[in-house]
Amino acid sequence: MFEKALGLPLHVLVVHAVVVFVPLLVLLALAYIALPRFRARLDWAVALLAVVAPITAWVAKKSGEALEARQIERGFSGEILEKINDHASHGEMLFRVTLALGLVVLLLLVATSNHPRVPKLPGWVPVVLSIGVLGLGVAALVYVWLTGHSGSEMVWGNTYE
Repeated sequence: MFEKALGLPLHVLVVHAVVVFVPLLVLLALAYIALPRFRARLDWAVALLAVVAPITAWVAKKSGEALEARQIERGFSGEILEKINDHASHGEMLFRVTLALGLVVLLLLVATSNHPRVPKLPGWVPVVLSIGVLGLGVAALVYVWLTGHSGSEMVWGNTYE
């Protein structure tokens, strides 16, 4: 299921969605926090990204695992397999951090919604959630970079001049 799309490895296609949606989630979530007067305009986009970004990270992880299994079947071993494992560990952390970020962002949206069904929360709750979004957002950006860099280094190495 996670091996191919349009005759290409699914992984090489879906990673581009991760590189777009995860930083966009971080950017819009931080805008939601920093610009309260625009919250009504940002809330649906932020909520959508809080769901879509972790899904793309999960699909990238699963498709990467399928690609790794295929490469092992083809006889990949040694140094290249170590690089694949390093890349996979970064991808695993990226998925986990992005999932946590999505959940905290959704909690922040609920906490700041002023919806009548949401109980009145103490003032420190949105502050703590905002700090969580900031920390997880930085971590997500770091892991997008580490994962992307290790993957592109593995593919391109020193071949591009």
